[in-house]
Amino acid sequence: MSMAPRRTILRIDASGRREGSQTRALTEKLIAQLRATGAARVVTRDLAGGVEFVDEEWINANFTPEEDRTQAQRLRLRGSDALVDEVVQSDVIVIGTPIYNFGIPATLKAWVDQVARARKTFRYTDNGPVGLLEGKKAYIVVTSGGTEVGSEIDFATGYLKHVLGFTGIHDVTVFAADQLMVHGQQRLASAANEIDKHCTSEKARAA
Repeated sequence: MSMAPRRTILRIDASGRREGSQTRALTEKLIAQLRATGAARVVTRDLAGGVEFVDEEWINANFTPEEDRTQAQRLRLRGSDALVDEVVQSDVIVIGTPIYNFGIPATLKAWVDQVARARKTFRYTDNGPVGLLEGKKAYIVVTSGGTEVGSEIDFATGYLKHVLGFTGIHDVTVFAADQLMVHGQQRLASAANEIDKHCTSEKARAA
């Protein structure tokens, strides 16, 4: 009997809280369910400690052809290269993020800036940009205190889906526990139930 190939799941944690985070708890639940659907290794990138920002040195290094970069420029891009490699080598990407002030946390935006790189995760063509990360699956686990996910003031989920699509990742599923200050445990339970139903369906499809 042939064994199913082992998948790599990249987990991105964007919540600034490590203890008591509802976002992290739901993300952990999804990761556990995904692992139950088949053999997988999980690579975790916790953004709570910060991500370096794009600056003039980074931009100059990135726009210098790779073969012409100085050692200092290569070192300046080393952190970005590592983040890009994590994405490229993953089969499934799970982004767990709260909504802060109607958008994503600054550290997650910084992560996007580090991994959305021409010739690495997308390329320009005569017909416009083309994503280079085709064939991957992405999940977004999002929580909010008051913002309704999918509403006109939700600048988080639409942005993340657009960025993922820009890099070629079009298979994106969103699990939302929103407006927790109003609906609390009801929305958390609903999101957990949606995760259970989705993963049960995926497991049955793979059987």
